[in-house]
Amino acid sequence: MGKTATRIVKERQDPLREHYRSVPNEALITDHARTIDDRRADPFHGAVLLGEGFGAQWWFSIHRAVGGDHDLPTPGDMLCAALAGCLDATIRMIADRLDVRIDALEVAVSAEADVRGELIVDPSVPVGFQRIRCCLRLRPADDADPERLRLLLAATEHSCAVLQTLRKGVPVEMRVVEPVREAAQ
Repeated sequence: MGKTATRIVKERQDPLREHYRSVPNEALITDHARTIDDRRADPFHGAVLLGEGFGAQWWFSIHRAVGGDHDLPTPGDMLCAALAGCLDATIRMIADRLDVRIDALEVAVSAEADVRGELIVDPSVPVGFQRIRCCLRLRPADDADPERLRLLLAATEHSCAVLQTLRKGVPVEMRVVEPVREAAQ
């Protein structure tokens, strides 16, 4: 983090923090993603639009372990990307607030799954990722206070929304908004 960025987080977040203390319901946000309806796509490829109105688009493929081509990022890669991005931004924002200069930062995330659960090969194997590992390569400035570094890491772990969502779990509602048409008999 360079000198020019120092304290930008405090300048942007302090008014928001004060506002949310007095009007808590305005602190509720909703993020979005949706797939593109492309009937030409094979079942192993697709695209996701990110955000609302941004036009950001990620093409994806399905992992070769379940029959896909794995020639593009997979949904699991996207999950890892969400966690890596959230951890990276969180640590840099908190470092700015604590006035801890960071000379280098890289966050690597990997997620492991036993696909026998997904493919219904073995009913005792759960569907989903069984382990996620995060590796932070953090090089603080030489003059960094060890106590502030400890506080930085603890606050990052506490404040990273994606990390805490994965650790604690969250109810996921799934609904069909248009009835599925039955096949003609």
